[in-house]
Amino acid sequence: MNNKVKNVNEWTRELEVKFSWDEVESDFNNNLKKFSKKVKIPGFRSGKIPRDRLLQQFQPNLEVDFVDNYLNKYYLLALNESNLKPVNQAEIADLNFHMGSDLSFRAKFEIEPLNSLPSFKSNMVEVQETHYIHDSKDIDDAIIQLRRSNASIEKINSGAEEGDFLICSLQKLDESGLPIIGKKYEKQYLKVGSGSFTDDQKEKLIGLKPNDKTRLTLPINKNGEKAEYEVFVNNIEREVLPPLDNDFIKKINPELESVHALKNDVEKKIKSNFKERSETSFEQELLDKIIEKVNPVFAPSMVENYLDNIVKDLKEKNKRTNNNVNDDEIRNQYRKIAERNIKWYSVRKLIIEQNNIHADNDSITLEIDKLVKNSPDSEKQIRTFYKKPSNRKKIEDDIIENKIFEYLKQFVKVKVVEVKTKELRNEGKDHE
Repeated sequence: MNNKVKNVNEWTRELEVKFSWDEVESDFNNNLKKFSKKVKIPGFRSGKIPRDRLLQQFQPNLEVDFVDNYLNKYYLLALNESNLKPVNQAEIADLNFHMGSDLSFRAKFEIEPLNSLPSFKSNMVEVQETHYIHDSKDIDDAIIQLRRSNASIEKINSGAEEGDFLICSLQKLDESGLPIIGKKYEKQYLKVGSGSFTDDQKEKLIGLKPNDKTRLTLPINKNGEKAEYEVFVNNIEREVLPPLDNDFIKKINPELESVHALKNDVEKKIKSNFKERSETSFEQELLDKIIEKVNPVFAPSMVENYLDNIVKDLKEKNKRTNNNVNDDEIRNQYRKIAERNIKWYSVRKLIIEQNNIHADNDSITLEIDKLVKNSPDSEKQIRTFYKKPSNRKKIEDDIIENKIFEYLKQFVKVKVVEVKTKELRNEGKDHE
């Protein structure tokens, strides 16, 4: 075997391969025997055709059949000899082979390029750490949400009020006020005082009863264009919240004894949620800054492979709903995410290798024990679940990710920013 490797660029390699006849003769003869069983020549039994007669009549076919069956074997041998690991399917060119002569070809493919980490120093990146300051309205809103999740629905025959739901049909009208055929929408839910149904529109809905009609002007696209609709009310539903009493509190959490205890419990969860939100944002920004600092190169096919998997997953998920998936739209939508994740894969790999980061069995067992401690009644199921290698691998990956994150934090200059949750609520209103 004689191989020559050409570096086309940082991620593309061109491999010139040559195997002598002596190296391939045995495989050629074995392939010839198999080939002889597939052809028929009058006067000879299958597999018993003399070699000379077979070559006389089928030598070109034999050579093509041999290449079809054995090229991949010799390609893999050449890769192994050259210590190369392609990340895509090779383009084969200049393929030459005849019986009694060398087998030669060129293979062009992409590999995972070599990257390196710069010298990491203290305060080399600045990352924002957000401290959220909640208020009593967060607690009140959360409790109202709990009540809504346990609300009952009551049909209303009297006039609709703000917050009620109208189950109705919407008939689109033309400029002269006549119905447009094919533009009637049945079983539509309109919430009085919400979304497009505020201000003047709200006033038209308040007081409506089943079988009443009214006209509304509604937006039909993001450009602000509007159209006139006739609304016919079929039914009116009202959300009835349960009273904030001991029965409700016990239903939410049997361990709570009072409204005060419920508020404390809700506040604790609010703090935890905002802390998790802050940590997620901090980690995301930190990783993005590190990726930018390292600026790793990557083979384009690595991104394409990543996008192939996304398209495949989305097609599987959409099979149940019969939704069509546009491959090009999906690839364009996810391309930046794919590139970012491929870059992080390269940086992550370098950090792990250079710092010998790993998760040993004791660390994995400790994490499983923590899960058992939090859910002692499910100990058997938890331990059985994590006996499966793929599930155990998930814990291993989480441990490694945490170690990487802790390693990177020592190079961060933290910029603390306080954000009042009131400001977040106001931003939400501005976008409604």
